[in-house]
Parts: sequence; structure tokens; C-alpha cells
Amino acid sequence: MKVGIIGLPQTGKKTLFQILTGTEIKEDRKKSKVLPGIADIIDARFDKLVEMYLPKKIAHARIDLALLETMEKEAISKGTVFKDIADMDALCHVIRSFEDEAVYHTDGSVDALRDAEMVNSELIIHDQIFAEKRIERIQEMVKKIKDEDQLKELALMNKIKEHLELEKPLRLMEFSSDDEALIRSYPFITRKEMILALNVSEDDLGKKELLDQFSEMCAKDKMEAMLVSAKVESEIAMLDTEEEKAEFLDDLGIKETALAMMTKLCLRALGLISFFTVGEDEVRQWLVRKASKAPQAAGVIHSDFERGFIRAEVIKYDELMEYKSEAELKKAGKISVEGKEYIVVDGDIINIRFKV
Repeated sequence: MKVGIIGLPQTGKKTLFQILTGTEIKEDRKKSKVLPGIADIIDARFDKLVEMYLPKKIAHARIDLALLETMEKEAISKGTVFKDIADMDALCHVIRSFEDEAVYHTDGSVDALRDAEMVNSELIIHDQIFAEKRIERIQEMVKKIKDEDQLKELALMNKIKEHLELEKPLRLMEFSSDDEALIRSYPFITRKEMILALNVSEDDLGKKELLDQFSEMCAKDKMEAMLVSAKVESEIAMLDTEEEKAEFLDDLGIKETALAMMTKLCLRALGLISFFTVGEDEVRQWLVRKASKAPQAAGVIHSDFERGFIRAEVIKYDELMEYKSEAELKKAGKISVEGKEYIVVDGDIINIRFKV
């Protein structure tokens, strides 16, 4: 699963990418080059489990990020930026919401709502152009040979075109499994989940009214929004200890870092949940699709676990925190044994029994 970071020039997306992934961006990097990176999932439950088990090894779940080409007018007109966006599973649009006379804005003034609407429009136009071209091509093919699948696709493409003409992203449109099979390989960008990261000044971090300005847009177009200050986050990243970082965040009234907020929204956008395996040797966080059954979660750990799945011993995180140990949970009869039909719940602690 890969999340692409996009944005207009001078929005702070490079700074944010560096903070999230720990990747240093060289000044001579080609603007058109996709820069990959990996970010640890920050989860307070994982930290609590590490404190409880004191394992020899810990392993965060991770998410793939990619810094994409800046959405400058030239890149938009050439269409190069859209090719890379199409390869992503979800998008994070970094939007400038800070004033700074030393940092120019391509449109001469800072207006976060305007910039978000402009980028959204460009993505819709991209999908509209693709749909129109595909319709033309299918119509030419149908003139020669009438094929049932082509006629089905033509009807679907016309529905997609009509939807886009209403300036609505395709993530609002419902697709059947047959529809999915027809368009799975097509580069429709607005089907992807979108997170808006409003890059604000330190003074504006706690201003909920900034997010309120985007509430209507987010509700209408099915997007998530968050406030972040790349400047503040870069200062936090320079601190040596977790205690210093926690104290700094507390002084600013920030409940969680950008990495914690963004990874949480990314998981939600990608339809993923976390489960954990624990012990003295290792505490590890795993990611699985929401509504997955126990054997599928086992397969995330190892294919043999899914193939030879027998049962899953499941501990609920909140109950473990309440009873303080597995031994006390066992006494209370709170460790459940689940079969192949068990649906994994976010935060489950699972021990897989298998035989191959």
C-alpha cells in the first residue's frame, strides 16, 4: 500500500516527507523523480505493549510513502505528474496555510481553500479526459465488431463521464464487482482516498476553525483533513529523547505528532487495521484489511500460517490493559479461542495455532 504526497510549489511537502520518513532530500534531486520512503506507524497501543512485555525486539508496522512531482503548471499541462499519482493507493495533498513573505506563492496570495479546489479540479479533469478518450476508442471498435464486454464498458464509461461532469470525484461512485473488473487497470485518480494536510504556522496549530473551513468540502468529496506545522515538526524531530519531544508537544498543546496523525488517517483511507503479536522475544504490529478473517491475518504473518490455520487465541487490548497480564486474563477466562470465521478487530492481540 503506497501513499503519494502531492502539492503545489512551496507548500512544505518536502519538509513533511523528510520528517515522516527520515529521508534526506538532496538539493540536486530531479523535480520529476518520485522519491520513495517508509514511515513507521505510530500507535500508543504498541508502545504500551512494549512497556508490558519488555521484548528483545520490536517491529512497528510501516507504510510506504512517495514524494511525487510538484504540481506546477508545466507538469500539469504535460500530464507527467498524473502518471505517478495513478500508481498510488491513496493521496496526501499538502496545502499551504501559512503566511511567510520570504516564501513566494505561485498565485500571489495564500488561500488554502482555493488551492485545494484547484488541485481537486485538475484531478477530475484528468479522469474526465481519460474517460472521453476511452469512449471514443470503444465506439470505433464497436463499429467494426459488436462485442458484449465492450458495450458494457461503453455504458460504464458514459456513467463515469456523466458523474465527473458534475465535478464529483469517482470515490463517491459505487462500482459493482463486474465494473471493477472492467476498469481495474485504468488510471482513474479520483477513485483514490484523499487526505488534506494543511501546513500551518505554529500559532495556528490549535485553530479548529481552519479545519472547519474544509468540513463542507471534505464531507461532499469524501476526504479527511488535518492540521500540521512542518516547521514545528522539524523542530520536534531534532530533539534527542522521547521525553523532550513529549514536553515540547505539551508546551504547544499538541496531542500527537504529524506522523501519528497522518499514519492514522492513511490507515483509515486505505481500509487497514492493526493487530499485534506479543511475547518476550518480540512485540510486532501487523496491518490487515478491515473485515479480514483470522486466516487472512495469519497469512499476513506467514503464508504457512494461513495454509495450516487451526485456530487463533485472541486477547482484546483493552482487557489486557485492565487485567495487567496474560495470566490474570486467563484466570478471568478472557482469552478467547477463535476459528476460521472470526473477523479480526482493530487492536486484537493474536496467537496463531497452525500445522502444515
